Amino acid sequence: MKTEIISNKKGVRLDAFLAESLPDLSRSFITKLIEDGLVTKNGKALKKSYKTENGDVFEVDIPAPEPLKVEAEDIPLDVVYEDDDLIVINKPKGMVVHPAPGHSGGTLVNALMAHCGDSLSGINGVIRPGIVHRIDKDTSGLLIAAKNDAAHAYLAEQLKDHSLSRTYECVVIGNMKEERGTVDAPIGRHPTDRKKQCVTEKNSRSAVTHWEVIARYPGYTHLRCRLETGRTHQIRVHMAFIGHPILGDTVYGAKKAVAWLEGQCLHAKKLRFRHPKTGEEMELECPLPDYFEETLRRIK
Repeated sequence: MKTEIISNKKGVRLDAFLAESLPDLSRSFITKLIEDGLVTKNGKALKKSYKTENGDVFEVDIPAPEPLKVEAEDIPLDVVYEDDDLIVINKPKGMVVHPAPGHSGGTLVNALMAHCGDSLSGINGVIRPGIVHRIDKDTSGLLIAAKNDAAHAYLAEQLKDHSLSRTYECVVIGNMKEERGTVDAPIGRHPTDRKKQCVTEKNSRSAVTHWEVIARYPGYTHLRCRLETGRTHQIRVHMAFIGHPILGDTVYGAKKAVAWLEGQCLHAKKLRFRHPKTGEEMELECPLPDYFEETLRRIK
């Protein structure tokens, strides 16, 4: 499938520009497209470091999905909503979303393949069928998967224009001074640790998180966070950036794990979006999981 994209920006790296222009594709997938010579300008293949000019016309040749070499696994799923176009799952803490080195099985994708059969979109390539957006392994909560390419493209467009609303709850360390606020700070890959993200102006993308206080406890604050953008580890990075890392986050906060938590206390609680076929406004919500309720009991 060939897609034509016209640049409206000057001086942006090609891989960063395409990642912003094609939000339904992962950054690594876009990088591979460039390295394989599938991104051209006037018929000439470009490097990922190419800097855009206003009016550049890029042709992106996205190959058809390869046969998926990931096994379906009969793993129970907490299905919050499902129809012929999409499925919304309440993902448990500890479950990886898609296969990767070290996690070839037991992922949400393995479970979706068993649950949905062949009815998952192929837009995001062979490893992430149907996956419209992701949440971290140790973050729980709502995630949408698309059952066909048309639904996937429609939902991805809502991600791009920020009309797909994602609301999280988390417990952060320390007492927030204000009742609500916004963190508007660009996020990019950490310069020395490739597994981490950080707030940086270099090779970064805009990132905006709106937060408000739900409750205050001695030494902790229970927050509601709404994502305006969806960068990797965004809430975790932003909360650490303003001096209030998420409780249990040993990557961006304290290195010592919390005894009753496996990872950060962060839950994707609510989704609001337009249905890809009917256009109906949908709002789905799931309760706080047991580990989160246990955390609130303990910090009281």
